[in-house]
Amino acid sequence: MFVLHERLDADCVFLADWPLCRVLLLNDSNYPWVVLVPRRHGVSEIHELDQGDRQVLMEEIADAAHRLQNHAKAHKMNVAALGNVVPQLHVHVVARFTGDPAWPRPIWGVVPTRPYEPDALAETVARLKTVFA
Repeated sequence: MFVLHERLDADCVFLADWPLCRVLLLNDSNYPWVVLVPRRHGVSEIHELDQGDRQVLMEEIADAAHRLQNHAKAHKMNVAALGNVVPQLHVHVVARFTGDPAWPRPIWGVVPTRPYEPDALAETVARLKTVFA
């Protein structure tokens, strides 16, 4: 049975369920940023997925990156599956811009997380639910 890790549940907002992954918005207004979480119990690494799920995951990553890049008009898309803090397999898909706070470095640890203001979060979630429907 799929249960979302408590850290992802606390840091993210639900956008959609795709065939394999739950699509979440990371609550950090520094970057347009979604997280894909395969709905498989006990999986922490991509290689632990069966071959069919790995193929679906790659397609869903590509689809998410394409949708977010088009929506945000991003210069570059970053994709990462780190799992050092949250052991549940999840993939970060981050829209990057040449003027963003971390450019051209990786985003982690460069600036503090800046949660969306409540109204901006509601508006962003509503827009992205349509993008990722």
